[in-house]
Amino acid sequence: MDQVFFVLSKLAWAFLSPGNLILFGFILGTLLLVIGFRPLAKRLLVIDAIVAFIVLGYPVGDYLIQPLEKRFPVPTIAELPKDVDGIIILGGGEDLPRTLSWHHPEVGNGADRYFGAKLLAEHYPNAPVIFTGGSGQIKLQHMGTEASLAKQLLTIMGVSPERLIIESNSRNTYENFKYTMQLLPKQDGTYLLVTSAYHMPRAVGVAKKFGVHVIPYPVDFRSNSDEIRSWDFDFFDHLKTLEPAWREWIGLTVYYITGKTSAWFPAAHQND
Repeated sequence: MDQVFFVLSKLAWAFLSPGNLILFGFILGTLLLVIGFRPLAKRLLVIDAIVAFIVLGYPVGDYLIQPLEKRFPVPTIAELPKDVDGIIILGGGEDLPRTLSWHHPEVGNGADRYFGAKLLAEHYPNAPVIFTGGSGQIKLQHMGTEASLAKQLLTIMGVSPERLIIESNSRNTYENFKYTMQLLPKQDGTYLLVTSAYHMPRAVGVAKKFGVHVIPYPVDFRSNSDEIRSWDFDFFDHLKTLEPAWREWIGLTVYYITGKTSAWFPAAHQND
């Protein structure tokens, strides 16, 4: 079932991605126009053009992603516990295709996960650093893993290889915890969880489902504050926020329906 879920999730996203939906709208509208369905084509193209203009002009993705990013505040050093049993880093900050293409470690938009992990590793010099991530892309399943790249990156950043616990089979958040549970130094221990802020609710929900006690340490914030947000006509930059926000809300819903999370919108306290 895990294999079916993984493949279907990737295929579904190809049709649900906001950028792809806008392009599909223009393509479909053009085809309808060519084959003679002019009234329907005009309505579709007008709607699509309006949506594209809004995404081009204004960072509407901020409104989708901010509730996710605000769900768990970043704890200060003073708020962190005296000791933890490990630091768990979820894969996602690596750029595996470019790394394989250029044979050089490359990172993507989620690289802040490594900076957060480095900070925590220095604060807890005796805590094991646990990375979990295989390959989340269908075409790269047998070409390389995020885990091998993560080991290189963490070592370059000064984390001793002896402290690393690497899990390399997981392909999504559910599998991150499914496979990492077997590697935890202490099953009922307390672990710091490092992942992108917008992804933290789903990650915490899955952790609770597996009974792993985590303290969220969100990084990689994508939204602008109200004071900074403005019309700036930067389509690509706006998609960089809209795409993960839309994907995450879909992911939360699917994970809840399929029983992979403890709640639809997990919080620090389950009743929140």
